[in-house]
Amino acid sequence: MSQQIHAGSSVSHTSFLDLWREKNDQLVRQAKVVQDTQLSLRRQQLAQDTLEGLRKLLWGLQGLPATVPVLPLELTVTCNFIILRVSLAQGFTEDLAQDIQRSLKRELLSALHLLAGLQAALWLSTDHLGDLAILLQTLNGSQGRTSEDLLLLFKSWNPPVEKSDGPLTLQNAQSLRAVLLTAFAYQQGLQELITGNLPRALRNLHEAASGLCTRPVLVQVYTALGTCLRKMENPQRALLYLIEALKVGTDCSLPLLEASRLYRQLGDTSAELESLELLVEALSVIRSSKSPQLLIEAELLLPQPDQASPLHCVTPSQAKHLLASRCLQIGREEDAAEHYLDLLALLLDGSEPRFSLLPCPPGPCVPEVFLETAAALIQAGRAQDAFTVCEELLSRTSSLLPKMSQLREGARKGSKELPYCQLWVSATHLLQGQAWVHLKAPKEAVSEFSRCLELLFCTTPEDKEQGAGFNYEQGCSSEAALQQLRVAALISRGLVWVASNQDTKALKDFLLSVQIFPGSRDASYYLLQTLRRLDRKDDATALWQRLEAQTELTQKEATRSLPLYLETYLSWIHPTDCETFLEEFRTSLLEPHDQ
Repeated sequence: MSQQIHAGSSVSHTSFLDLWREKNDQLVRQAKVVQDTQLSLRRQQLAQDTLEGLRKLLWGLQGLPATVPVLPLELTVTCNFIILRVSLAQGFTEDLAQDIQRSLKRELLSALHLLAGLQAALWLSTDHLGDLAILLQTLNGSQGRTSEDLLLLFKSWNPPVEKSDGPLTLQNAQSLRAVLLTAFAYQQGLQELITGNLPRALRNLHEAASGLCTRPVLVQVYTALGTCLRKMENPQRALLYLIEALKVGTDCSLPLLEASRLYRQLGDTSAELESLELLVEALSVIRSSKSPQLLIEAELLLPQPDQASPLHCVTPSQAKHLLASRCLQIGREEDAAEHYLDLLALLLDGSEPRFSLLPCPPGPCVPEVFLETAAALIQAGRAQDAFTVCEELLSRTSSLLPKMSQLREGARKGSKELPYCQLWVSATHLLQGQAWVHLKAPKEAVSEFSRCLELLFCTTPEDKEQGAGFNYEQGCSSEAALQQLRVAALISRGLVWVASNQDTKALKDFLLSVQIFPGSRDASYYLLQTLRRLDRKDDATALWQRLEAQTELTQKEATRSLPLYLETYLSWIHPTDCETFLEEFRTSLLEPHDQ
């Protein structure tokens, strides 16, 4: 009788396992059907229903003793549940680690490789590479390898093939291993690329490219290979990989951005600008978000690229600024002006982050974009439009300026607690002065230059630690910008005096500009010209001798890495006939003079 009861109980137990096995297979098939469903709301609901079904099934199985007949199915259901949960959450959550650990403690079976793969995925995504190495050593039965051998450990791991009559899984261990291998190789390749170990970066990225890549990851890998080869001075191979990245047909922004860098390095300005134009166009297209596969893919295991990463893509406004600034730098004034106006519209219409006065990498802060726009408009001969841009900037910043008495008191005490908008307001008046010069209005120009100087001479440079007045993109301190702004305003006002035949007033401005920055050849040149016109031969000769002993390196070092609007402005007041005049002056000194 007891034997009959035991036999009946065993049959009942087996029957339940068959039913649960059938339920697991049904849920897996349902999940695979969900992947092909187009309607996102319906798809999400079906996926959640499948997840809940797997959860209830797992609870039932974990209520049984951990016996050999039960564990294969239990571990399979556990893995299916975790895979689906990770894919829906688009990443590992803290409680999933507990699920993995709880299942690992039940018993070691063939399904363990899949569960171990999930543990490996968790540790890879959270950068626990030491724990990951120990796990892979255990799976491979190897000893003595360090975390530097992780790629080899992944390659050595050979999960058993799933049995054809076993319970269905959403993702088998072989597929998960391939994803892990690709993600790790790509992650290491990027890290080596950032640190400058280019040969190792190239090997790892090649390994990732040959692995199990989704289309978005393949675009990133090909783009990283292009970046690596560009830095290795192999532009032709770099270009081939960027073309392959574009052929993949997903987001083109990354390869287009890298292509612009490559063409700039090659000196191909037309191709560089075309790449930037295509980049702006690509970023303006609103793409429907791709529904994630109900699997663990490489992108789930990779961190988002930060600003140090070569794969950190720009926003639409940053792309537009790249295009506008390059047009301004190479002398395409009309194109630059139009692109800058488009950029300002983009920044101010609410589609981009709100107007901010804080400098923020990787590009210039918004006030500097206003100043660059005004400079581009002046250079394109659109002085009235430049006034409009300057007035808009002043309306947004002038209210933040302290009273002039406070400025003078702060300057007298050597205070460094200066509002960072001070330089921008001063620069705005400087550009307005130049706009009046273009409109042949010397009185108004002098007024603006004087207002600029009044503000600048009440200004003290700020600490770099404050962040204010520091150009993050180019590494220019407020002290260097302040010095160059003072020199530019004095030279500009001096040139207006010269044009008005008021050399005595011009002399004072040019002399002060040389005192502020003795290394400025431009200021020294204009001072020398004025001294000669005023027939102050001894002073002119002494200044010429100093100029002869001076190299252009000092001025170039001081003007390097200035904000673009200031670089552009300084190019306007740079004398074109400097060397010719100095040669003529040298010749005049050698000629005999009547006693």
